[in-house]
Amino acid sequence: MQHTLPRGHKKLRYAWAFYDWANSVYSLVVTSAIFPIFYAAVSKDAFAVGNVPESLKGISGENIIFITTAIAFLIVSILSPMLSGIADYSGKKKRFMQFFCYLGGLSCIGLAFFTFDALYLSLLSYLLALVGFWGSLVFYNSYLPDIALPDQQDATSAFGFSLGYIGSVLLLILCLAMLKFGLYPEDNDLLGLRSDQMSFVLVGIWWMGFAQVTYYYLPQGTKKDTSQVKNIITNGFKELRKIWHQLSENIQLKRYLGAFFIYSMAVQTVMLVATYFGEKEVKWGDDGATTGLIISILLIQLVAILGAYIASKLSTKYGNLPVLMVINTLWVLICVGGYFVETPNQFYITAGAVGLVMGSIQSLSRSTYSKMIPDGSLDTASYFSFYDVAEKIGIVIGMSIFAVVNQLMDSMRFSILFLLVFFAIGVVLLYRVPRIKH
Repeated sequence: MQHTLPRGHKKLRYAWAFYDWANSVYSLVVTSAIFPIFYAAVSKDAFAVGNVPESLKGISGENIIFITTAIAFLIVSILSPMLSGIADYSGKKKRFMQFFCYLGGLSCIGLAFFTFDALYLSLLSYLLALVGFWGSLVFYNSYLPDIALPDQQDATSAFGFSLGYIGSVLLLILCLAMLKFGLYPEDNDLLGLRSDQMSFVLVGIWWMGFAQVTYYYLPQGTKKDTSQVKNIITNGFKELRKIWHQLSENIQLKRYLGAFFIYSMAVQTVMLVATYFGEKEVKWGDDGATTGLIISILLIQLVAILGAYIASKLSTKYGNLPVLMVINTLWVLICVGGYFVETPNQFYITAGAVGLVMGSIQSLSRSTYSKMIPDGSLDTASYFSFYDVAEKIGIVIGMSIFAVVNQLMDSMRFSILFLLVFFAIGVVLLYRVPRIKH
Protein backbone atom coordinates (compact mmCIF):
# COMPACT_ATOMS: atom_id res chain seq x y z
CA MET A 1 0.00 0.00 0.00
CA GLN A 2 1.22 3.51 -0.78
CA HIS A 3 0.09 6.92 0.42
CA THR A 4 0.42 9.51 -2.36
CA LEU A 5 1.46 13.00 -1.25
CA PRO A 6 2.52 16.03 -3.32
CA ARG A 7 6.15 17.07 -3.59
CA GLY A 8 7.19 19.25 -0.67
CA HIS A 9 4.58 17.82 1.72
CA LYS A 10 5.87 17.64 5.29
CA LYS A 11 4.90 14.00 5.80
CA LEU A 12 6.61 12.98 2.56
CA ARG A 13 9.82 14.77 3.47
CA TYR A 14 9.86 13.34 6.98
CA ALA A 15 9.14 9.85 5.68
CA TRP A 16 12.08 10.12 3.28
CA ALA A 17 14.38 11.35 6.05
CA PHE A 18 13.22 8.46 8.27
CA TYR A 19 15.19 6.03 6.07
CA ASP A 20 18.31 7.54 7.65
CA TRP A 21 16.92 6.45 11.03
CA ALA A 22 16.39 2.97 9.56
CA ASN A 23 19.69 2.31 7.78
CA SER A 24 22.27 4.25 9.79
CA VAL A 25 22.32 1.47 12.38
CA TYR A 26 24.25 -0.60 9.84
CA SER A 27 27.11 1.88 9.50
CA LEU A 28 27.46 2.37 13.25
CA VAL A 29 26.70 -1.05 14.76
CA VAL A 30 28.05 -3.31 11.99
CA THR A 31 30.76 -1.29 10.26
CA SER A 32 32.18 0.60 13.23
CA ALA A 33 31.32 -1.03 16.55
CA ILE A 34 29.95 -4.49 17.33
CA PHE A 35 30.94 -6.52 14.27
CA PRO A 36 34.68 -5.61 14.32
CA ILE A 37 34.84 -6.71 17.99
CA PHE A 38 32.85 -9.88 17.25
CA TYR A 39 34.96 -10.72 14.20
CA ALA A 40 38.23 -10.16 16.04
CA ALA A 41 37.19 -12.67 18.71
CA VAL A 42 35.89 -15.25 16.22
CA SER A 43 38.95 -15.03 13.96
CA LYS A 44 41.35 -15.19 16.91
CA ASP A 45 39.72 -18.41 18.11
CA ALA A 46 39.70 -19.90 14.62
CA PHE A 47 43.39 -19.18 14.01
CA ALA A 48 44.28 -20.51 17.47
CA VAL A 49 42.87 -23.96 16.64
CA GLY A 50 43.75 -23.88 12.94
CA ASN A 51 40.10 -23.75 11.80
CA VAL A 52 40.91 -21.65 8.73
CA PRO A 53 40.52 -22.58 5.04
CA GLU A 54 43.84 -23.78 3.64
CA SER A 55 43.93 -21.00 1.02
CA LEU A 56 43.67 -18.32 3.73
CA LYS A 57 46.08 -19.65 6.34
CA GLY A 58 48.86 -17.34 5.19
CA ILE A 59 46.67 -14.25 5.66
CA SER A 60 46.04 -12.66 9.06
CA GLY A 61 42.51 -12.65 10.46
CA GLU A 62 41.99 -8.91 10.15
CA ASN A 63 43.38 -8.87 6.59
CA ILE A 64 40.71 -11.36 5.52
CA ILE A 65 38.00 -8.86 6.46
CA PHE A 66 40.00 -5.90 5.07
CA ILE A 67 40.32 -7.61 1.67
CA THR A 68 36.63 -8.56 1.70
CA THR A 69 35.78 -4.91 2.44
CA ALA A 70 37.93 -3.77 -0.48
CA ILE A 71 36.20 -6.24 -2.83
CA ALA A 72 32.78 -5.08 -1.61
CA PHE A 73 33.59 -1.43 -2.28
CA LEU A 74 34.97 -2.36 -5.72
CA ILE A 75 31.59 -3.93 -6.49
CA VAL A 76 29.84 -0.82 -5.17
CA SER A 77 32.01 1.50 -7.29
CA ILE A 78 31.07 -0.51 -10.40
CA LEU A 79 27.39 -0.79 -9.50
CA SER A 80 26.86 2.86 -8.50
CA PRO A 81 26.93 4.38 -12.02
CA MET A 82 24.65 1.59 -13.28
CA LEU A 83 22.21 2.15 -10.42
CA SER A 84 22.29 5.92 -10.95
CA GLY A 85 21.19 5.43 -14.55
CA ILE A 86 18.41 3.09 -13.45
CA ALA A 87 17.33 5.56 -10.76
CA ASP A 88 17.17 8.40 -13.28
CA TYR A 89 15.17 6.69 -16.01
CA SER A 90 13.44 3.46 -14.91
CA GLY A 91 10.53 4.85 -12.93
CA LYS A 92 11.00 1.99 -10.44
CA LYS A 93 13.27 3.62 -7.91
CA LYS A 94 11.34 2.38 -4.90
CA ARG A 95 11.48 -1.26 -6.03
CA PHE A 96 15.26 -1.12 -6.47
CA MET A 97 15.70 0.73 -3.18
CA GLN A 98 13.64 -1.95 -1.43
CA PHE A 99 15.66 -4.74 -3.03
CA PHE A 100 18.96 -3.39 -1.75
CA CYS A 101 17.46 -2.55 1.64
CA TYR A 102 16.21 -6.12 2.11
CA LEU A 103 19.44 -7.55 0.73
CA GLY A 104 21.38 -5.54 3.31
CA GLY A 105 18.98 -6.17 6.19
CA LEU A 106 18.79 -9.93 5.65
CA SER A 107 22.57 -10.11 5.23
CA CYS A 108 22.98 -8.33 8.57
CA ILE A 109 20.81 -10.99 10.18
CA GLY A 110 23.04 -13.55 8.46
CA LEU A 111 26.05 -12.08 10.26
CA ALA A 112 24.61 -13.47 13.50
CA PHE A 113 25.60 -16.90 12.20
CA PHE A 114 29.10 -15.84 11.05
CA THR A 115 31.52 -18.72 11.55
CA PHE A 116 34.90 -19.85 10.25
CA ASP A 117 33.33 -23.31 9.73
CA ALA A 118 31.57 -21.77 6.73
CA LEU A 119 33.87 -18.79 6.22
CA TYR A 120 33.24 -18.03 2.56
CA LEU A 121 29.46 -18.05 3.06
CA SER A 122 29.89 -15.87 6.16
CA LEU A 123 32.08 -13.40 4.27
CA LEU A 124 29.42 -13.31 1.55
CA SER A 125 26.90 -12.13 4.17
CA TYR A 126 29.30 -9.37 5.21
CA LEU A 127 29.90 -8.35 1.58
CA LEU A 128 26.20 -8.34 0.64
CA ALA A 129 25.30 -6.27 3.72
CA LEU A 130 27.76 -3.61 2.59
CA VAL A 131 26.54 -3.73 -1.03
CA GLY A 132 22.92 -3.55 0.16
CA PHE A 133 23.61 -0.51 2.31
CA TRP A 134 25.42 1.51 -0.35
CA GLY A 135 23.17 0.31 -3.16
CA SER A 136 20.02 1.48 -1.37
CA LEU A 137 21.65 4.87 -0.71
CA VAL A 138 22.00 5.52 -4.46
CA PHE A 139 18.21 5.42 -4.82
CA TYR A 140 17.53 7.07 -1.47
CA ASN A 141 19.69 10.09 -2.32
CA SER A 142 18.18 10.37 -5.80
CA TYR A 143 14.72 10.79 -4.24
CA LEU A 144 15.59 14.09 -2.55
CA PRO A 145 14.70 16.41 -5.47
CA ASP A 146 11.53 14.34 -6.06
CA ILE A 147 10.12 14.74 -2.56
CA ALA A 148 11.38 18.21 -1.53
CA LEU A 149 11.22 21.61 -3.18
CA PRO A 150 14.58 23.32 -3.86
CA ASP A 151 14.36 25.56 -0.80
CA GLN A 152 13.51 22.55 1.39
CA GLN A 153 16.28 20.19 0.30
CA ASP A 154 19.08 21.37 2.60
CA ALA A 155 16.87 21.24 5.69
CA THR A 156 15.37 17.87 4.72
CA SER A 157 18.80 16.36 4.14
CA ALA A 158 20.08 17.70 7.46
CA PHE A 159 17.00 16.34 9.23
CA GLY A 160 17.73 12.91 7.78
CA PHE A 161 21.31 13.07 9.01
CA SER A 162 20.10 13.99 12.50
CA LEU A 163 17.59 11.14 12.58
CA GLY A 164 20.27 8.71 11.44
CA TYR A 165 22.63 9.81 14.18
CA ILE A 166 19.99 9.57 16.90
CA GLY A 167 18.62 6.21 15.77
CA SER A 168 22.00 4.54 15.35
CA VAL A 169 23.28 5.77 18.72
CA LEU A 170 20.10 4.54 20.44
CA LEU A 171 20.47 1.04 18.99
CA LEU A 172 24.19 0.98 19.80
CA ILE A 173 23.41 1.86 23.43
CA LEU A 174 20.82 -0.94 23.47
CA CYS A 175 23.42 -3.36 22.11
CA LEU A 176 25.90 -2.20 24.74
CA ALA A 177 23.27 -2.81 27.43
CA MET A 178 22.79 -6.34 26.09
CA LEU A 179 26.52 -6.98 25.96
CA LYS A 180 27.55 -5.62 29.34
CA PHE A 181 24.57 -5.17 31.63
CA GLY A 182 22.58 -8.39 31.29
CA LEU A 183 19.66 -6.90 29.36
CA TYR A 184 19.80 -9.96 27.12
CA PRO A 185 20.25 -13.22 29.10
CA GLU A 186 23.02 -15.35 27.61
CA ASP A 187 21.41 -18.62 28.71
CA ASN A 188 18.26 -18.17 26.61
CA ASP A 189 17.12 -20.60 23.96
CA LEU A 190 16.31 -17.99 21.30
CA LEU A 191 18.15 -19.34 18.24
CA GLY A 192 21.08 -20.10 20.53
CA LEU A 193 22.48 -16.63 19.88
CA ARG A 194 24.71 -14.61 22.20
CA SER A 195 24.06 -10.92 22.78
CA ASP A 196 26.65 -9.79 20.21
CA GLN A 197 25.07 -12.06 17.59
CA MET A 198 21.60 -10.80 18.52
CA SER A 199 22.86 -7.26 17.83
CA PHE A 200 23.16 -8.11 14.12
CA VAL A 201 19.62 -9.53 14.11
CA LEU A 202 18.38 -6.29 15.67
CA VAL A 203 20.18 -4.23 13.02
CA GLY A 204 18.50 -6.15 10.20
CA ILE A 205 15.04 -5.97 11.79
CA TRP A 206 15.45 -2.27 12.68
CA TRP A 207 16.66 -1.41 9.15
CA MET A 208 13.94 -3.28 7.26
CA GLY A 209 11.21 -2.55 9.79
CA PHE A 210 11.56 1.22 10.08
CA ALA A 211 12.11 1.49 6.32
CA GLN A 212 8.43 0.59 5.89
CA VAL A 213 7.53 4.10 7.05
CA THR A 214 9.57 5.48 4.16
CA TYR A 215 8.16 3.02 1.60
CA TYR A 216 4.58 3.77 2.64
CA TYR A 217 4.90 7.38 1.49
CA LEU A 218 7.55 7.36 -1.24
CA PRO A 219 6.30 7.41 -4.85
CA GLN A 220 7.47 4.66 -7.20
CA GLY A 221 9.54 7.15 -9.19
CA THR A 222 8.91 8.94 -12.45
CA LYS A 223 9.79 7.21 -15.70
CA LYS A 224 11.72 9.73 -17.77
CA ASP A 225 12.01 10.09 -21.54
CA THR A 226 14.61 7.59 -22.70
CA SER A 227 14.47 8.45 -26.40
CA GLN A 228 17.88 10.11 -26.16
CA VAL A 229 19.36 7.32 -24.03
CA LYS A 230 20.41 4.08 -25.72
CA ASN A 231 20.84 2.07 -22.52
CA ILE A 232 19.80 3.27 -19.06
CA ILE A 233 22.18 0.78 -17.41
CA THR A 234 25.29 2.11 -19.17
CA ASN A 235 24.12 5.73 -19.18
CA GLY A 236 25.68 6.34 -15.75
CA PHE A 237 29.12 5.41 -17.09
CA LYS A 238 28.62 7.74 -20.05
CA GLU A 239 27.79 10.55 -17.64
CA LEU A 240 30.98 9.87 -15.67
CA ARG A 241 33.03 9.92 -18.87
CA LYS A 242 31.45 13.24 -19.82
CA ILE A 243 32.43 14.73 -16.45
CA TRP A 244 35.96 13.33 -16.85
CA HIS A 245 36.34 15.19 -20.17
CA GLN A 246 34.91 18.38 -18.66
CA LEU A 247 37.56 18.31 -15.94
CA SER A 248 40.24 19.13 -18.51
CA GLU A 249 38.57 22.53 -18.88
CA ASN A 250 38.28 23.15 -15.12
CA ILE A 251 41.77 23.12 -13.62
CA GLN A 252 40.50 24.06 -10.16
CA LEU A 253 38.07 21.15 -9.94
CA LYS A 254 40.54 18.74 -11.56
CA ARG A 255 43.30 19.50 -9.07
CA TYR A 256 40.91 19.45 -6.13
CA LEU A 257 39.54 16.05 -7.11
CA GLY A 258 43.12 14.73 -7.34
CA ALA A 259 43.83 15.96 -3.81
CA PHE A 260 40.50 14.65 -2.51
CA PHE A 261 41.11 11.22 -4.02
CA ILE A 262 44.47 10.91 -2.26
CA TYR A 263 43.55 12.11 1.23
CA SER A 264 40.04 10.59 1.21
CA MET A 265 41.68 7.24 0.53
CA ALA A 266 43.41 7.53 3.90
CA VAL A 267 40.45 9.07 5.76
CA GLN A 268 38.01 6.32 4.80
CA THR A 269 40.56 3.61 5.55
CA VAL A 270 41.17 4.95 9.06
CA MET A 271 37.43 5.03 9.70
CA LEU A 272 36.98 1.43 8.56
CA VAL A 273 39.94 -0.04 10.49
CA ALA A 274 39.84 2.03 13.70
CA THR A 275 37.94 -0.54 15.78
CA TYR A 276 40.08 -3.44 14.51
CA PHE A 277 43.19 -1.43 15.42
CA GLY A 278 41.86 -0.68 18.91
CA GLU A 279 40.94 -4.30 19.55
CA LYS A 280 44.31 -5.69 18.48
CA GLU A 281 46.86 -3.05 19.41
CA VAL A 282 45.52 -1.52 22.65
CA LYS A 283 46.10 -3.17 26.05
CA TRP A 284 42.60 -3.11 27.54
CA GLY A 285 43.31 -5.13 30.68
CA ASP A 286 41.00 -7.58 32.42
CA ASP A 287 37.77 -5.80 31.50
CA GLY A 288 38.26 -6.55 27.81
CA ALA A 289 37.94 -4.30 24.80
CA THR A 290 34.19 -4.32 24.13
CA THR A 291 33.01 -1.48 26.37
CA GLY A 292 36.05 0.68 25.70
CA LEU A 293 35.76 0.36 21.93
CA ILE A 294 32.03 1.12 21.88
CA ILE A 295 32.58 4.17 24.09
CA SER A 296 35.29 5.27 21.66
CA ILE A 297 32.92 4.93 18.70
CA LEU A 298 30.26 6.97 20.49
CA LEU A 299 32.90 9.58 21.32
CA ILE A 300 33.89 9.81 17.65
CA GLN A 301 30.23 10.27 16.65
CA LEU A 302 29.67 13.07 19.16
CA VAL A 303 32.87 14.95 18.43
CA ALA A 304 32.39 14.61 14.65
CA ILE A 305 29.35 16.90 14.84
CA LEU A 306 31.43 19.51 16.66
CA GLY A 307 34.19 19.10 14.08
CA ALA A 308 31.83 19.72 11.19
CA TYR A 309 30.51 22.89 12.89
CA ILE A 310 34.00 24.24 13.62
CA ALA A 311 35.17 23.56 10.06
CA SER A 312 32.16 25.41 8.68
CA LYS A 313 32.92 28.48 10.80
CA LEU A 314 36.65 28.46 10.00
CA SER A 315 36.07 28.02 6.27
CA THR A 316 33.82 31.08 6.25
CA LYS A 317 36.63 33.14 7.75
CA TYR A 318 39.75 31.64 6.13
CA GLY A 319 38.48 29.81 3.04
CA ASN A 320 37.86 26.13 2.35
CA LEU A 321 41.23 25.12 0.95
CA PRO A 322 43.43 26.54 3.74
CA VAL A 323 41.22 24.87 6.36
CA LEU A 324 41.39 21.55 4.49
CA MET A 325 45.19 21.81 4.43
CA VAL A 326 45.24 22.35 8.20
CA ILE A 327 42.90 19.39 8.73
CA ASN A 328 45.12 17.13 6.61
CA THR A 329 48.12 18.27 8.63
CA LEU A 330 46.27 17.31 11.81
CA TRP A 331 45.62 13.89 10.28
CA VAL A 332 49.38 13.47 9.79
CA LEU A 333 49.91 14.19 13.49
CA ILE A 334 47.14 11.77 14.47
CA CYS A 335 48.75 8.99 12.40
CA VAL A 336 52.08 9.61 14.13
CA GLY A 337 50.36 9.60 17.52
CA GLY A 338 48.38 6.47 16.60
CA TYR A 339 51.61 4.56 16.11
CA PHE A 340 52.42 5.02 19.81
CA VAL A 341 48.92 4.33 21.22
CA GLU A 342 48.96 1.46 23.73
CA THR A 343 46.66 2.29 26.66
CA PRO A 344 42.87 2.81 26.72
CA ASN A 345 43.24 6.48 27.73
CA GLN A 346 45.59 7.11 24.82
CA PHE A 347 43.07 5.45 22.51
CA TYR A 348 40.22 7.61 23.87
CA ILE A 349 42.24 10.78 23.25
CA THR A 350 43.08 9.61 19.73
CA ALA A 351 39.43 8.71 19.10
CA GLY A 352 38.38 12.23 20.14
CA ALA A 353 40.94 13.73 17.77
CA VAL A 354 39.83 11.42 14.95
CA GLY A 355 36.20 12.43 15.50
CA LEU A 356 37.10 16.11 15.34
CA VAL A 357 38.96 15.89 12.03
CA MET A 358 36.69 13.19 10.57
CA GLY A 359 33.55 15.28 10.91
CA SER A 360 35.29 18.38 9.62
CA ILE A 361 37.03 16.83 6.61
CA GLN A 362 33.94 14.98 5.37
CA SER A 363 31.56 17.92 5.54
CA LEU A 364 34.06 20.45 4.21
CA SER A 365 35.28 18.22 1.37
CA ARG A 366 31.80 17.81 -0.06
CA SER A 367 30.85 21.49 0.28
CA THR A 368 34.16 22.55 -1.30
CA TYR A 369 33.47 20.27 -4.26
CA SER A 370 29.95 21.67 -4.55
CA LYS A 371 31.30 25.23 -4.75
CA MET A 372 33.63 24.27 -7.59
CA ILE A 373 30.93 22.80 -9.83
CA PRO A 374 30.37 25.32 -12.66
CA ASP A 375 27.49 27.72 -12.03
CA GLY A 376 24.33 26.79 -13.88
CA SER A 377 25.52 23.23 -14.56
CA LEU A 378 22.73 20.82 -15.42
CA ASP A 379 24.90 17.82 -14.49
CA THR A 380 25.15 18.27 -10.71
CA ALA A 381 23.95 14.69 -10.12
CA SER A 382 26.61 13.38 -12.49
CA TYR A 383 29.28 15.51 -10.82
CA PHE A 384 28.40 14.04 -7.43
CA SER A 385 28.20 10.53 -8.88
CA PHE A 386 31.77 11.08 -10.09
CA TYR A 387 32.73 12.30 -6.61
CA ASP A 388 31.17 9.24 -4.94
CA VAL A 389 32.80 6.77 -7.32
CA ALA A 390 36.20 8.43 -6.76
CA GLU A 391 35.67 8.08 -3.01
CA LYS A 392 34.73 4.37 -3.29
CA ILE A 393 37.69 3.53 -5.53
CA GLY A 394 39.89 5.34 -3.02
CA ILE A 395 38.54 3.04 -0.29
CA VAL A 396 39.41 -0.02 -2.40
CA ILE A 397 42.99 1.18 -2.85
CA GLY A 398 43.36 2.39 0.75
CA MET A 399 42.09 -0.86 2.29
CA SER A 400 44.27 -2.91 -0.05
CA ILE A 401 47.40 -0.94 0.82
CA PHE A 402 46.58 -1.13 4.53
CA ALA A 403 46.16 -4.92 4.30
CA VAL A 404 49.42 -5.38 2.38
CA VAL A 405 51.48 -3.32 4.83
CA ASN A 406 49.80 -5.06 7.77
CA GLN A 407 50.57 -8.45 6.24
CA LEU A 408 54.21 -7.58 5.57
CA MET A 409 54.90 -5.89 8.93
CA ASP A 410 52.51 -8.00 11.04
CA SER A 411 51.29 -4.85 12.79
CA MET A 412 48.56 -2.33 12.05
CA ARG A 413 50.76 0.35 13.64
CA PHE A 414 52.96 0.47 10.57
CA SER A 415 49.91 0.57 8.30
CA ILE A 416 48.54 3.58 10.20
CA LEU A 417 51.93 5.25 10.01
CA PHE A 418 52.07 4.58 6.27
CA LEU A 419 48.76 6.40 5.74
CA LEU A 420 50.27 9.70 6.85
CA VAL A 421 52.05 9.78 3.48
CA PHE A 422 48.69 10.22 1.75
CA PHE A 423 47.64 13.03 4.09
CA ALA A 424 50.97 14.79 3.49
CA ILE A 425 50.55 14.46 -0.27
CA GLY A 426 47.01 15.77 0.17
CA VAL A 427 48.35 18.96 1.75
CA VAL A 428 50.71 19.52 -1.18
CA LEU A 429 48.01 18.87 -3.79
CA LEU A 430 45.53 21.15 -2.02
CA TYR A 431 48.13 23.91 -2.05
CA ARG A 432 48.25 23.62 -5.85
CA VAL A 433 44.48 24.11 -6.23
CA PRO A 434 43.56 27.61 -7.45
CA ARG A 435 41.65 29.42 -4.71
CA ILE A 436 37.88 29.60 -4.75
CA LYS A 437 36.58 32.95 -5.94
CA HIS A 438 33.81 34.26 -3.69
